[in-house]
Amino acid sequence: MNRINWFGFIFISPVLIMVLLFFLTPVVMTAFFSFTNMSTSTGIKGGEYLINQETIKEIKKYNIQKDTIEKLENAGYSINEEGLKIISEKYKESLSNEIKSLYFGDKFSNRKDLERALKKLKKNKIKKTRDRKEIAEIFKESIINERFVSKSIFEENLIKLEINQNDREVIIKESYTGWSWTNNNFKLIYNLPSSYKFAFYTLIYVSFTLTFNVVFGLFLAISTFYLPSKTASTFRTIWFLPRILPPVLYVLMWKWFTWDTGFISQMSTYFGASPKNWMMDSPIHAWTVIVLINGFVGASFGMILFSSAIKAIPSSMLYASEVDGANRWQQIWNIIIPQLRWPIMFTTAYQTLSLLTSFEYILLATNGGPGRSTEVWALAAYHTALQNYAGNLQYGLGATYALVLVIIGIIASLFYLKFFNFKDLVTKPRIEG
Repeated sequence: MNRINWFGFIFISPVLIMVLLFFLTPVVMTAFFSFTNMSTSTGIKGGEYLINQETIKEIKKYNIQKDTIEKLENAGYSINEEGLKIISEKYKESLSNEIKSLYFGDKFSNRKDLERALKKLKKNKIKKTRDRKEIAEIFKESIINERFVSKSIFEENLIKLEINQNDREVIIKESYTGWSWTNNNFKLIYNLPSSYKFAFYTLIYVSFTLTFNVVFGLFLAISTFYLPSKTASTFRTIWFLPRILPPVLYVLMWKWFTWDTGFISQMSTYFGASPKNWMMDSPIHAWTVIVLINGFVGASFGMILFSSAIKAIPSSMLYASEVDGANRWQQIWNIIIPQLRWPIMFTTAYQTLSLLTSFEYILLATNGGPGRSTEVWALAAYHTALQNYAGNLQYGLGATYALVLVIIGIIASLFYLKFFNFKDLVTKPRIEG
């Protein structure tokens, strides 16, 4: 028995590896990224320490001393060996030696004081004001826009500016350009008004499209069931075309149909109507087209599944109902639909999870427009992480959007299992032939 179990694990191991690589790993990576502030500005590796004007704005939000900000913005000027070396190379060595002999080690609180000191040089007079300004800037002690590769080096420079420890901790935290662990992504999603809009649009998208998928797919399956075999096969093939067509080509056909130069606009001109883009003219038009685009694709899936399930119903049940005088509607309502409980549950659950995470047809058709009125949650995650309008791709925030979808998908699956009484559907039949 143990040997048989081991053989079973060996044969199923390729499937387990596939599930691990392509299903569990992306979920784990999504959860990992969602607790970080990763973006194109932070990168995915270790960062540096940089103070710029944006950093100073963030630092001012904290309760730090005013003189700390002044020290950062106006760090002063100091006559040191490094600056003298630059003077010697850029100008002349005699100028460097004279500055060293008079002011070496001296500090000046602002540039004007240093310029006055340089004006007092006798052997190497600096006549032009522009030259004095350039030489003064060489001795400027400022860490603004200077990159530091390590925390220790950065902190040493802050200590030189005589910044206290509490303020240093704030500056170090805000100046770090790399990614760090955080739960602020969840707080941000909760506080952003746009998140609630995305959730509402997703509810509209899933509800209407799912209803269309299941109801229209069931209608097609039952309708073709009562048609002759060859005619039914032809109709099923035609309705299955949206699913097998490449999404780009399929959406392009819809655009041609709804554009201001498309079929509807051209036909409406014969009735005196002016051409317009029926897809992007208004949010209602955009949603109507999106539901139809996704609905026909999903309905074809339901049609095939329901058709197979209907064919599996024993024909004796239908013949017996006809003998009892049942009409077509009574057959459908009392025999066919009750027998489709499991296929309807599977289609509903599968399509719900698929619609929650799918956005390619919306991306190709409207890209979330007009005015982001068709921006569903999954598309918002894509735009945030991979195609941000502002240019800064926020991997962490986008992953948080995706993780929320994973959690909702799990909850929806458990709800469907409970609602359709999954345990009863998979129990052994009470009467076995």
